[in-house]
Amino acid sequence: MHIGKKRQKRRSPVGAPPGTLIADPTAIEPALSVTVIAPDGYKAVSRVSLAEVKALKGEWPLIWVDCVGLADVALISELGKIFDLHPLALEDTVNTGQRPKTDFYDEHAFVVLHATDDQPSNRFEQISVFFGESFVVTFQERSGDPFDPVRKRLETEGPNRLRTRKGDYLAYALMDTIIDSYFPSLEAAGTAVEALEEDVFGNWDKQQMSQLHQLRRDTTTMKRWLSPLRDAVAGLTRSDARYVTAETKLYLNDTLDHVTTQLSLAETYRDTVTNLIEMHMSIAQARTNDVINLLTIVSTIFIPLTFLAGIWGMNFDPEVSPWNMPELQWYYGYPFALGVMGLVAILLVAYFRWRRWL
Repeated sequence: MHIGKKRQKRRSPVGAPPGTLIADPTAIEPALSVTVIAPDGYKAVSRVSLAEVKALKGEWPLIWVDCVGLADVALISELGKIFDLHPLALEDTVNTGQRPKTDFYDEHAFVVLHATDDQPSNRFEQISVFFGESFVVTFQERSGDPFDPVRKRLETEGPNRLRTRKGDYLAYALMDTIIDSYFPSLEAAGTAVEALEEDVFGNWDKQQMSQLHQLRRDTTTMKRWLSPLRDAVAGLTRSDARYVTAETKLYLNDTLDHVTTQLSLAETYRDTVTNLIEMHMSIAQARTNDVINLLTIVSTIFIPLTFLAGIWGMNFDPEVSPWNMPELQWYYGYPFALGVMGLVAILLVAYFRWRRWL
């Protein structure tokens, strides 16, 4: 798994009035889609205008508006007026990179989450969810979301909670799919951690360090999103807002369990990777020490041999004085010198083994 380049958090200019909407220059143009829901059926319409949203809002018991793209702040502002969304929440919607959180207002709640919209690269995007009794409005940075299971559930014939409950239950279902989308990434991280753990102990390699650092970065990123997300979901379960029913809170408690499990997994994987990095460095240090020890022993053995070779290699004339290298005229002088050198080397190796340095 790999999480892409870290993005910069977008903020309003310093000193701007609260609720000022400033579009990200890299944002895409928004496209609105609407799903209107009633107990006996539903209707999904894509590429709708604000006027069509207004018309559909009053005709159906529950409406879900999905806005993909955040470049047109005028459209987002008008959409906020239609559903009476708080300007501060809209500002946080446009300024992506917010921490997951839940804010409560008189007629609606505002939830910020982060979801992976590209599983192979684990690319994250911010998804903002507004919901009240009769509406849900979601904002996405770009196309691609985990909401397909919810759309398929709306198509199910017969009794259907999504069609008979209010906006809080639909918002719960959407948030639950976002949270469940973390499981594949966590499973991939767990598989990668197990594989690297076996490699570090069984087939140590320098290239493993870069993989370990990338994996720790990925798990740390997931922990960074999951930790406040747990608090955000917990806030919904404890809410006394009238548009969050007691029955929906029961389902939110189950979602809270999912987030807690995911956070525990992310922390476990991150700690394991950190330990593997330390172990990898320890093994590398031990291997370096082994090499240094071997070179030291080889050098120690050859130091006296080099000394002896230097002594016997001096150009003295034994005919001038009997003290000038008399062994140069010995019949067995050369084998004697090699034998002395070999004996010194053997004695040193035996001493090193006795001291358990070898």
